[in-house]
Amino acid sequence: MSRIGNVFKVPDLRNKILFTLFILVVYRFGCYLPVPGVDQNAVNAIEDQARQGGVLAFLQLFSGRALTQFSLFALGIMPYITASIIMQILTVVIPKLQDWQQEGATGQRKITQWTRYLTIGIAVLQSTGLVFLFHNGGGGLVGGSNNLDLVPNFTPLRVSLIVLTFTAGTALLMWMGELITTRGIGNGMSLIIFLSVVSGLPGAFSAVYAAGAWKLVVFAAFFLVLLGFIVYIELGQRRIPVQFAKRVVGRKMYAGQSTYIPLKVNQAGVVPIIFASAVLNLPVLLAQVLPSGGWGASLSKWINDNLANTINPLYLMFLALLIIGFTYFYTAIAFDPVQQADNLRKQGGYIPGIRPGPQTEQYLSKVLNRITLPGAIFIAILAITPTILLRYLIGSSGSGAAYSLGGTSLLIAVGVALETMKQVDSQLMMRNYEGFLSSK
Repeated sequence: MSRIGNVFKVPDLRNKILFTLFILVVYRFGCYLPVPGVDQNAVNAIEDQARQGGVLAFLQLFSGRALTQFSLFALGIMPYITASIIMQILTVVIPKLQDWQQEGATGQRKITQWTRYLTIGIAVLQSTGLVFLFHNGGGGLVGGSNNLDLVPNFTPLRVSLIVLTFTAGTALLMWMGELITTRGIGNGMSLIIFLSVVSGLPGAFSAVYAAGAWKLVVFAAFFLVLLGFIVYIELGQRRIPVQFAKRVVGRKMYAGQSTYIPLKVNQAGVVPIIFASAVLNLPVLLAQVLPSGGWGASLSKWINDNLANTINPLYLMFLALLIIGFTYFYTAIAFDPVQQADNLRKQGGYIPGIRPGPQTEQYLSKVLNRITLPGAIFIAILAITPTILLRYLIGSSGSGAAYSLGGTSLLIAVGVALETMKQVDSQLMMRNYEGFLSSK
């Protein structure tokens, strides 16, 4: 309680936290603000069906149930996440984007601006597809009857209004996330995803309790142990010592300093989990536009049975492989051994026992690969373990709860919470206050 009191002793930090909470409350309000021209009775029926699992339960994980409410923020932050994935990949293959990335803050602003444009384009496409799908009761996105019609007055003007509302909601949500990043505390986009994931936890725990009180006790104990392991891995790092030589600046000589390069075991953070979930989301969406007969029906059924079912072994295998792959991909982007070795050489620094230049680059690459592989495998195991336990506790009927209580949701929630707490700690340390992650 004393540490919580320290947060509110600093006026600037207190204002940032209150501003962040205000934006998040506005976001939750928008998740229940319906768009015009939608039949609310049909919305309620589809929401009841989505609680039983199915494709729609998977898609609404990152929207905080806004998708089943057919509300202003129905698309959630996923268009922005998808656009970020595309820009990350294009940065590797397009020289112009590589030049922007090396320009520092100026180039990053250009990349961010193009990410916003791409987000709007993806939002228009996704919102148009959702309107046509939900005009026919979800087009197979949920179980049960497909006779439901969420848009009974299906006219070009009404469709354009709904698409415009969805797109505006995505743009507003993207702006709100950037506001949190600049004027609040923590990463705005990550906090929005965090709130969307956490909002489904109470209902998921209720589903486990409905299967039996002892099952809830078993899963809650496992849940707490898993939290400890995730925190342990998220905070684990390899510190590479760095020594700086003596420097002469003007008439003054500065003594050499010793520091270290922190290499996290999970260098990519929660990004691989989000990227992997987004990639698995794409085939599920594409399955809804395949032909209704022949090979299209067979492929669509296979995707819905395997990639849209979180307790399916094939889904868990794909998720684990994607997490490992995206961990290496994003780590290579976030930490460049060549650039790091060149910066050390320019600053007069060196790793004791390692020659500056190519040998430093090889050493950093070797260490990074060694800690990334076990870290990625461990995170992938953590991502699928809760889902496997849920399958044995409540069977296939718990597929709806598996979306909210799965390892993906837990890793995102813990990772974002730790990153936010680190930012709060850094603000407190600047003012000589004890933080949440302090050793004492």
